[in-house]
Amino acid sequence: MTTADAAIARHLSGLLGPLRRAVLRRTRAAAGLPDLPDAQIELLRALTATGSATPKELADRLRMAPSTISNLVRAMTGAHLITRTASETDLRVVHLAPSALARDLLDRYDSASAQTLQAAIDALPPADRKTLRAALPALTRLLAELERS
Repeated sequence: MTTADAAIARHLSGLLGPLRRAVLRRTRAAAGLPDLPDAQIELLRALTATGSATPKELADRLRMAPSTISNLVRAMTGAHLITRTASETDLRVVHLAPSALARDLLDRYDSASAQTLQAAIDALPPADRKTLRAALPALTRLLAELERS
């Protein structure tokens, strides 16, 4: 790794958390959305993508400890964000699915997030917008690389 690459990694590492939190904070405020923890949002996204999953499947997919999934499921069931259905073939297994409320919240979040980002991008100088557009393929590949590990 070159010194320049190490500097890019440090700078990007320092920007990602604050950038993510700023988008979440502005999005929640703009759309009046509840303050759901990131882990709950991740779990809902995984369930929405698959339709349903067992806690073990979620733990594997999200690379979380089964106990973490269990705690999330308990809180999210109480908040009416997920539904639990016993397996027809094995009553020890439960299938989880996003509730209509959760799907609505994610749709509202995604719409408000896109609008929030669009407004911020529009406020940037044209050269910065062009740079962001050009960086998207590299950021997409970076995400794929990180998820591959």
